Amino acid sequence: RLHLVTWNVGTASPPPDVTSLLQLNSLGPTMDMYVIGLQEVNSRITNFLSDLAFDDPWSIFFMTVLSPLGYIKLSSVRMQGLLLLIFVKHVHLPFIRDVHTHYTRTGLYGYWGNKGGVTIRMSLYGHTICFMNCHLPAHMENTEQRLDDFEKILEMQFEGENIPNALDHDVLFWFGDLNFRIADYGIHFVRESINNKRYNLLWEKDQLNMAKKKETFLQEFIEGPLQFKPTYKFDLYSDVYDTSEKKRKPAWTDRILWRVKSLCQHASKEDEFSEEEQTISVTLNNYISHMSYGISDHKPVTGTFGLELKPLLSDPLVTLHPEGEWSAEHDVLISYSAVPEFPSSAWDWIGLFKVAFRHVNDYVTYAWVEDDEISSNKDSKQVYMSAAEIPDMGGEFLLCYYSNNLQSIVGLSQPFQIQPNRTLIEKDLTEEENSWMQKPDNLESHDEF
Repeated sequence: RLHLVTWNVGTASPPPDVTSLLQLNSLGPTMDMYVIGLQEVNSRITNFLSDLAFDDPWSIFFMTVLSPLGYIKLSSVRMQGLLLLIFVKHVHLPFIRDVHTHYTRTGLYGYWGNKGGVTIRMSLYGHTICFMNCHLPAHMENTEQRLDDFEKILEMQFEGENIPNALDHDVLFWFGDLNFRIADYGIHFVRESINNKRYNLLWEKDQLNMAKKKETFLQEFIEGPLQFKPTYKFDLYSDVYDTSEKKRKPAWTDRILWRVKSLCQHASKEDEFSEEEQTISVTLNNYISHMSYGISDHKPVTGTFGLELKPLLSDPLVTLHPEGEWSAEHDVLISYSAVPEFPSSAWDWIGLFKVAFRHVNDYVTYAWVEDDEISSNKDSKQVYMSAAEIPDMGGEFLLCYYSNNLQSIVGLSQPFQIQPNRTLIEKDLTEEENSWMQKPDNLESHDEF
């Protein structure tokens, strides 16, 4: 289950609550992956420079919400106001490989990143998936420019790298503030149609729908029905369309589309395509806007999908587990084994993480698999972690094996308990008793107060 968000946040700070946006109260099964694409994240030069050095406020915000629920930030990519974040459940980490990011500027003839696309691609259980968050040129008259820019973004993603072209991935998700407008009709007709929920009257004049009829490369992209109000342009903190002097015409600027490669290949063949041959399918469960969010002049849009995969990978590359009881009173041991074809490196490491860790660099401590190795045989190896690095207070933790060659976590232990350091606790209790014993005796003389 994949939940995808697109939102032009208009340089605003995160809202107080995103429970409904992320469908955290949904009665159904929980999501396996969250893909969050934002546009117009505050990129004033002071904000942008500090965000380059540290995580930006939006990334921190979503990590704070999702990490206690068992999700980690798999990857992110930022280009000025464009931000793309992917969060996944721990259980899937060993089966996600070859994660790469890319960005393409299209503003000011490719010299400025206020418009363009940011992309994250990966192999998920052996299938290639690509996520592309775009912010295309604005204004009614720029339809051709929008289409040209999208084609340019598609062509330039991962160019020159040993990675498939965006259209060669098994599944490509394309979303963002695509800025397509409703042509021909006047503002009064558009608003009246919206008020009467007669959205179907506007669909045929939606510039993206019109372009899909003419442009061959767009016909391969699928979109759910637009059964929600146009998401642009609203007065802030309201569900009232633009009352400013400009009175912008409402439009479905914020969109989510997808393309399944095997379906495109099927369409180009004459013969029948059996379901058995299809190893991946995408089902849209819902496609909605969220009217309650008013921090910008756009409403966020979400798509919830079911991805059905025939796993091409079913075993992790590395299995690992803690040996014996863990506490900070002694050095501790980790055992691990790798499949024969695993491309190990001297730069691989095993990290100790709190169960609710936020991202791969959020480790408590780590051991180098070669430098800290203490035993090795054909079936398994052992590395140690120093007692000085183990948290005194104990708690629930897990171990992750990070592959430098694959730039990803390739093995994950079950959660386990680290026992509190008894020596430290006894010392704290003794110090507390001593400080109590040393309190002055003359406290009784203050009874009169």
